[in-house]
Amino acid sequence: MTDRDKIGPTERIAIVDGSNVAHSTEGDEARLRNIQLVVDKLEQEGYRPIVVVDAALRHQIDERHAFERMVDDGRIRQAPAGTDADYFILSFARDLDACVVSNDRFREREEAFADITRRVIRYMIVEGDVVLEKRNRRR
Repeated sequence: MTDRDKIGPTERIAIVDGSNVAHSTEGDEARLRNIQLVVDKLEQEGYRPIVVVDAALRHQIDERHAFERMVDDGRIRQAPAGTDADYFILSFARDLDACVVSNDRFREREEAFADITRRVIRYMIVEGDVVLEKRNRRR
């Protein structure tokens, strides 16, 4: 059974660019809490989040044991080492007709994924609160 088979007819899916989210607050360290905050916010907003990260994040994240448990449990999906996680994120979004939560502009992928600008939901994390920008088109 694929992810598409598990989705209800009205379920909204959000593919979370987990590496982008983890690195989104001040400081050098990637934070697992950022991912958890964004997932919680998306669930409150009625989305089913699917978190995708690049393989390097496991070496950068602050809570490595908790991160590894989430990967093992399938709550975080890790792109294979040596591959471009952005490709997987954008492919899943297209295949599942999902939005993408990221502050990445994906400029190097615009030609292959022409609809990316309408799929992206930008976000901010400020003092533990997440704000989602749901505008569907560039200004």
